[in-house]
Amino acid sequence: MDALGAGSEHPERPSRAETRAGIDNEAAGDIVKFRISQIALVVAGCMAPALGHATNGYFSHGYGIKSKGIAGIGIALPQDAMAAAANPAGMAWVGSRMDVGLDIFMPARETEIGGNGAGLNGTYDGDGRSKFFVPDFGYNRMVNPNLAVGVVVYGNGGMNTTYETSPFSAFGVTGTTGVDLTQLFIAPTVAYKITPDHSVGISLNLAHQRFSAYGLQPFAMMSSDPTKLTNNGEDSSSGWGVRIGWTGRVSDTVTLGATYQTKTRMSKFDDYAGLFPDAGDFDIPANYGVGVAFKASPKLTIAADVQQIDYSGVAAVGDTGNVMVPLGAEGGPGFGWRDMTVFKIGASYVMNEKLTLRGGFSTGRQPIQSSEVFFNILAPGVIENHLTLGATWQLGGGKELSVAYMHGFKKTVSGGLPPTLGGGTADLRMHQNSLGVAFGWQF
Repeated sequence: MDALGAGSEHPERPSRAETRAGIDNEAAGDIVKFRISQIALVVAGCMAPALGHATNGYFSHGYGIKSKGIAGIGIALPQDAMAAAANPAGMAWVGSRMDVGLDIFMPARETEIGGNGAGLNGTYDGDGRSKFFVPDFGYNRMVNPNLAVGVVVYGNGGMNTTYETSPFSAFGVTGTTGVDLTQLFIAPTVAYKITPDHSVGISLNLAHQRFSAYGLQPFAMMSSDPTKLTNNGEDSSSGWGVRIGWTGRVSDTVTLGATYQTKTRMSKFDDYAGLFPDAGDFDIPANYGVGVAFKASPKLTIAADVQQIDYSGVAAVGDTGNVMVPLGAEGGPGFGWRDMTVFKIGASYVMNEKLTLRGGFSTGRQPIQSSEVFFNILAPGVIENHLTLGATWQLGGGKELSVAYMHGFKKTVSGGLPPTLGGGTADLRMHQNSLGVAFGWQF
């Protein structure tokens, strides 16, 4: 196998048994293809309410269990049918297969306020919900040796913070305070080998997101529409964008990749038009990256990705909260996140024909500035460093089982509170763990 993971074709004429097996596999593949839309919809329905707070800002550190086991790398290292989530061109190299995964995501978030003159002092646990079950699904079909069509269903990311004891209780809030955002992509994909060593691909990202906020009554005086600020239940939004990519084997040992995802234009959260800028606008940022995979030996592959997330290009996320404009108005306050550049490096090692091991590390400057801490009590996405481990066992008959573990190291960001709210400082803290498993079937 090369750095792309593509197997070589057998040069000899197949036996009768092999021919029969090929017919059976083709029939099985046709059955899967017939059911694919139903399965994708079921997985999407399961995922929409289940996604939790992601790790690079609110983006996931990786997509698919194999990728999550190697620091989220995937731009130049396609490994399974989830490849399109990182780079659609990779689908041309993974063969006909289906992958279904489930990740248990466990964030821990906390806010500590001190020196406040309005009675907000204290330590507040944001783990009203501490476990999130995040499925993913990928299907790929080689129409011919050069053309692949498929679909991936995955959680792009989200944010969830629930304070059962509200940080704003001194302002009369009783009950919980928090926000819950989930983002789901369904991405039909086409990939084509333009030469034996180079492929291009495109995905149509059909996006759906849900949002709710509760316990934000103290912000009513700052809102352009207090009736659409908080406690309005769950609202939904939809839209679409495009991801394009290229993968190229530039030598026998080196594979390169590049990918770009457009800003995803979303419909507005009408029920929260008094919270987000421009009457509830909340788009998904553009993001892009490059990657390299180096096959150091027949068993060892070393890979790296660089990913850029343009949070500043989305008003709800990137606009500063320190403006004298009402919440929900055009140019109104956002979370004040800066753009994020993430560096990932990892390795995959084939122990034997049955077992492959993975590991990796990623790092990037978290997006929350100290001047924007107050509003980000609701969304403390401050993680910078991740350590990952993973493995795949071949079960025979084209079937395999993969696992992945991720630890996001604790990070604290401190900043001042507005004098109009009593001043003082707030410390935002977070660490994370996740454990995932996936079943893959190559046909």
